[in-house]
Formats: sequence, structure tokens, C-alpha cells
Amino acid sequence: MKKTLRGVHAFVFALAVIAPLALSAGPWEPLFNGRDLSGWKQVNGTAPYTVVDGAIVGTTVPGSPNSFLATEKLYGDFILELEVMQDAPSNSGIQFRSECRASDGRVHGYQMEIDPTPRAWTGGIYDEARRGWFYTGSMNPAARDLYKLNQWNRVRIEAIGPSIRTWINGEPVAHVIDDMNARGFIALQIHSISKKKPEEAGRRVFWRNIRIQTTDLKPSPADSLFIRNTIVNNLAGAERAQGWKLLWDGRTTAGWRGAGKKAFPEKGWRIENGELVVQKSDGRESQNGGDIVTEAEYAAFEVALEFKLTKGANSGIKYYVTEKYVTKGSAIGLEFQLLDDANHPDAKLGAAGNRQLGSLYDLIPINRMPGSLGVKPRLGEWQHARIISRADGTVEHWLNGIKVVEYTRGSPLFMALVERSKYNKHEGFGLAKSGRILLQDHGDEVRFRSIKLREL
Repeated sequence: MKKTLRGVHAFVFALAVIAPLALSAGPWEPLFNGRDLSGWKQVNGTAPYTVVDGAIVGTTVPGSPNSFLATEKLYGDFILELEVMQDAPSNSGIQFRSECRASDGRVHGYQMEIDPTPRAWTGGIYDEARRGWFYTGSMNPAARDLYKLNQWNRVRIEAIGPSIRTWINGEPVAHVIDDMNARGFIALQIHSISKKKPEEAGRRVFWRNIRIQTTDLKPSPADSLFIRNTIVNNLAGAERAQGWKLLWDGRTTAGWRGAGKKAFPEKGWRIENGELVVQKSDGRESQNGGDIVTEAEYAAFEVALEFKLTKGANSGIKYYVTEKYVTKGSAIGLEFQLLDDANHPDAKLGAAGNRQLGSLYDLIPINRMPGSLGVKPRLGEWQHARIISRADGTVEHWLNGIKVVEYTRGSPLFMALVERSKYNKHEGFGLAKSGRILLQDHGDEVRFRSIKLREL
């Protein structure tokens, strides 16, 4: 006998305690009439979509690629609200500003993730079949428990200009600024299932009360979420409101000078196409143009930037650089290591991987990185680095939306790590109250852009 929503006892409780979205007065347009799939079409995959008790129901099937039920209309700026429920863990998502390309038959575009697995990245923003993750669930840990399996969950997506924001059950989850797609269809995804997990066949995702607003759009009030802005060297108004500033203007050397020098290096660095490039020389530390540092010093701060490595490249982002230590090589400071781990010998030196990409160089190795597209570092592609250093001494390294290092400056553990490292001869290493931000010249070509900072 075919099951319905009313026939699933686990859902009865959910229906009793989770009220449907109230279709309040305003310029809202329903995207689903509650009776049939008028206005929708399937654009990929073979997972079936049906209508049961006023909800669209998608069911996982073996042997199918990702399936999408898409709106026939295209949408640009909008506010979308709906409810979603799942009867068992299975990956899903809501596409928007998306397209289906004839060249490969795949759906490409922005997706709000639905992830009821222990990873719990629901509400994160993914670029389907293109660049991968923009905003992982790890970037907003407080939101990871918002989505409830076997219950109706309220979803809100605001796509206004390049700003994309998501909410789950009334709480903000992600904020991305990106301008690749300004218009496209909205689609409901049923993800493919692995041949190794046949038990995942037959799992269902339910959507209902789907409505959209496309005129008289009023963005929700600002929040404190980190904003992932992919527009090169751009500082959005929402970022300015949070205290962010461009640490590099994308055109000149203003605000920077050579480490230990009064001016910017005359060689070894160049500016092209909005990128700050350290040029390849002989692979030695600070022997060509040399390192560059900010003219200003910073105490508690958050810095974010994008970088691109060439094959075998070595570089670094240093912080709390004081230039008080006498050295023939690079200036001394705490370092977010930038390295092509697969092709540079330094990756195998040090201890337990503490000289690999993202590590606190020669002190702390990174946590394990997921292999997801947009998260796992890929040589020759732009990567996102973020360093948070608070007034209480706690420091975090983030790589492509994953926190990979966490420590406290001056703690007994930190002091013990310094004592056994190459920095043990530098008194007070890593303990300065303030210092400069440094980009390292290690003789390899590395590119930087979208360098931003806010003081905490």
C-alpha cells in the first residue's frame, strides 16, 4: 500500500508541533499549487517527483545522477521561503539562479545545502558542478543543529544583487557575495546515492508552502556572520559595516613596504590584473624582492585573502611580525604556511605535517581536510585563507571554509611547541602585543588578491 504523509507516524508529531509557514499578506507568489507539478519540469536524473498531501515528494533511486525538479520560470533577485522535511538521512539541496547546459546535461548554479548527516552543513552554500563550496557548515558552527530530521524545517533564501543569504528555522546560516549568475531557475534536488549504500534507496524529501517574492524586496537586517565575498578586491557595504577594510587596494603598493625597508621592493613583486604576485627566482627565502609587510601594526584582528600557488611553490602569511629579530632570511613571525604539499620537500620535514599548507609553520599541523570540491586545495586554483587572532590570545587558521588550526598564544602548550621548534632561539617569539602582516617571498611564484582585515 502506498504510504502518504499521514501514514508515516514519525511525521504526525512533526505536523502537530511545527506549524506551516503563514502566507502573510504581501507581494508573494506561490511556486507550488499544492495539487500537481504545474510550472515545474525535471531537468536531470531519474528520481521520481510526485505530489502527496500538498507536498512535493522526491525519492532517491539507485543508478541515477543528481535529479532536479526545476521551475519553468527564471528568477533574478528574489526572496524564497519554503518548508522541507526528510524521512531519513540523504543529501539534498535547493538550487537557484541555476541553468542546465546542453553541453553536459548537468545543472550548474548556486545551491543551498540540505545535509541531515553528522556533518550537518544544512544552509551552507555550494556552487553545483562548478566551483564547489563557498560557505561550509563549519563556518557557522552555531547553525549546525538547526535542521531537524523528520520535522518540517523553515528555509529562507535571499538573493538580492550579488548578495546571497540563507536561514534555517529563522536563524541565519550563510552569507556569500558572488556575481557569476544573476538569473536562473529554482530547483529541488534529489542527490544520487552510492552503489556502496543501497540501503539509501527509497528515502524521501518533502517540500511544501513554496513561495517567492520578486518585487519590493527588503533584505533582512544585518547580522554578524562572516561574509564570503568572491568578487575580486571588492569590499561590500555589509563587510564595511562589520569593520572590514581592504588591506591591499588591488592597484598600488599603498600600505605596504619591504620587510626591514622603508619602501616597497623595486624587484621581485609585480601587480597585474588585480593580483599581487611574488615572482619566481631561485626558491630561497627573501633573496629576490624580499618579504613585504603592512605599514600598520595590528593587535587583535581577522585577516582574509585568496592565494594561488604554482607547482612546487612555498610562501606564507605571517602575523605579529615585529622585525626585531636579526635574520638573513625571511622576517620572523607566526606563519600560516602556504605550500604545494605534493611537490615541495618541506611538506615532509618538521613534525607530523607541521610544515604543510595551512599549518602554524613548524609548530602545529592542520586538522584533516575534507575532500569536497571547493574545500580540498587544488594546485593552480584560488584558495581562501583566513586568520583570526583575538585579544585573549586565541588564534584560528581557516583554509577554504574549514578551521584547520586552533591554539592560544602564550599557553603552556604553545610555549612547549616553540621550545622544540626552530624558533626557540628567538626570545618572546609569537608573544608580541601587536605586529605587522607579512607576505613571504620564498623564491616561488605565488599570487594574492582580495586581501582584507578587520580589527577585533
